[in-house]
Amino acid sequence: MSEAIERIKTLIIGSGPAGYTAAIYAARADLKPVMYTGMEPGGQLTTTTEVDNFPGYPEGIDGPSMMAQLQQQAERFGTEVRIGMVTAVDFSEKPGGIHKVTVDNDKQIEAETVIISTGASAKYLNIPSEQKLRGGGVSACAVCDGFFYKGQDVAIVGAGDTAAEEASYLANICNKVTMLVRKDHMRASKAMQHRVKSLKNIEIKFNTEVDEVLGDQVVEGLRMVNNQTGEKEEIAITGLFIAIGHKPNTDIFKGQLDMDETGYIITKGKSTKTNIPGVFAAGDAQDKEYRQAITAAGTGCMAALDAERYLATIDSMEETVADPV
Repeated sequence: MSEAIERIKTLIIGSGPAGYTAAIYAARADLKPVMYTGMEPGGQLTTTTEVDNFPGYPEGIDGPSMMAQLQQQAERFGTEVRIGMVTAVDFSEKPGGIHKVTVDNDKQIEAETVIISTGASAKYLNIPSEQKLRGGGVSACAVCDGFFYKGQDVAIVGAGDTAAEEASYLANICNKVTMLVRKDHMRASKAMQHRVKSLKNIEIKFNTEVDEVLGDQVVEGLRMVNNQTGEKEEIAITGLFIAIGHKPNTDIFKGQLDMDETGYIITKGKSTKTNIPGVFAAGDAQDKEYRQAITAAGTGCMAALDAERYLATIDSMEETVADPV
């Protein structure tokens, strides 16, 4: 392990809209932020072909280009963006304490404040044809990408509240929505089930799973299989939405930060403060309700402001101790 220990004021773990927005605000506040991008620089948006719902892009923009622009903006104000993976953390529970972080199992960093923006990863079926067509008609976010399939036939996989909500959203803009439910019942709340079943252009297929996504470059159809009878059926669709949940990328923080039962970091009230002083969480690592680029960016801004105010408070406390009245 490297012997040199680097000391920084603000460490940002993870990139994406939350991390880069936090970096922009932190850099402008002279917090000299250092960002480690993680294994997927730019986050989930780097796998999105078109971003049409982020303010300021009237013609839309592709995800990778948007993330590149956010990085350039953060660097323009002095953020140091580094490729690397935070592999261990040791957070101090004392106000003003120094947080210790290990990068790539080797480099040691001490940070006065830490902003976590590690995001969450959508769960997929991991079928080869599905993975091949991610970005070509296979999506894990109906609210993000549903607009591109307006008036078309699509399918959605899932049985919980999120799947039911996204199916309802798609039904308002698409011609037909085929909903695949693996079991003989839905897990969604009764209210959400009633909403889905009341929409005439949603067809629910129980005991049904994806056998193969059809198409070479883009989604052209779907082959389904009944897991009780083995009977297969093909339908023509242009979009397939996977709504079986997300997993927050927060495993390395377990045991130190308060989380809910699924691993989302719990923040205090309307702030980005965690249970550890000087550690803040933004974006999909703490937001399981909205999961949009714009809301992630908003919490990134909040995290930087919270970090700035925290450091100002610590500095004030140290001055009071040094020069007692």
